[in-house]
Amino acid sequence: MATSTHLVTTFLFLFFFQFLKGSYSTTFNIVNKCSYTVWPGILTGGGTPPPSTTGFALAPGDSNTIAIPTAWSGRVWGRTLCSQDSITGKFSCITADCSSTTVECAGSGATPPATLAEFTLNGAGGLDFFDVSLVDGYNLPMMVEPQGGTGAGNCTATGCAVDLNAGCPPELRVVNGGNGDESVACKSACEAFGDPQYCCSGAYATPDTCKPSSYSQFFKSACPRAYSYAYDDGTSTFTCSSADYLITFCPSPNPR
Repeated sequence: MATSTHLVTTFLFLFFFQFLKGSYSTTFNIVNKCSYTVWPGILTGGGTPPPSTTGFALAPGDSNTIAIPTAWSGRVWGRTLCSQDSITGKFSCITADCSSTTVECAGSGATPPATLAEFTLNGAGGLDFFDVSLVDGYNLPMMVEPQGGTGAGNCTATGCAVDLNAGCPPELRVVNGGNGDESVACKSACEAFGDPQYCCSGAYATPDTCKPSSYSQFFKSACPRAYSYAYDDGTSTFTCSSADYLITFCPSPNPR
C-alpha cells in the first residue's frame, strides 16, 4: 500500500511538473534600480494567456520574478508617480498610467509617453523577438537582457539606459505640476503634434515615406539600440532562443 501511494504521488508530481514546464517556458526578472518606486505594468497580446500579475509596486532595490506563458507576446513598462485617491480608492499614475484605476493593469496598456519593452516569445523559427521602444515616447530608463539563451550574435541586451527627461525638447515635455517645472516624461512627436508624418499614418505609413524626424533622432542618438520611429527595425529588433529575461528600470544611476 505504501509503495502504491508513493508511486501515485511521484506520478502526480511529474505530471504537474511537466504541465507547468510546458505552460511556462520563460521568466521575467523585473528589477527596480531607480531611487523611487516604480509600478510595472504588463499587457498581453491577443491569443496568449496573461501572467499571474499585470501590475505591482517595486520599491527602490526590489525585484519580482514572473513566470511567462509559452508563446507569449506583449509589453512591459514602468509607471511612475502613482497614488491612490483616499476618497474614491482609484489608483492612477502621472506617467505611463494604464487607466485601470487599480494597481493591476488587467488588460489595459500604457498611456503615452512610456518606455516599452516588447516581446514575442517562441515566434518564427522558435525564436524570441524583443525590443525596447521609444516610439510612444519615454518616461524612464529601461534595459532588457537575455539570460542563458542562445542565438548567433543577436542574444544581447537592448534598451535605453540614460535619463532623457532632463534634455527633452520643451515642446515634448510632460511636466509634474506638483513639483515645479520638472520634466517627468518626454512625448513622441506624434503625440505632441498629431502630424501624420510624425505618426507614420496615412500617406506616410510605408517604409519609403515614414522617415526619422529630428525628434526621433533625439531619441536614437541617445539610445541607439531602442526603437525611435515605426520603421526603425534594422537596429532595434533582437532575437534569442530559450532565454529568461532581466528587465531593469534605471540600470545606471538616475539623477532624478
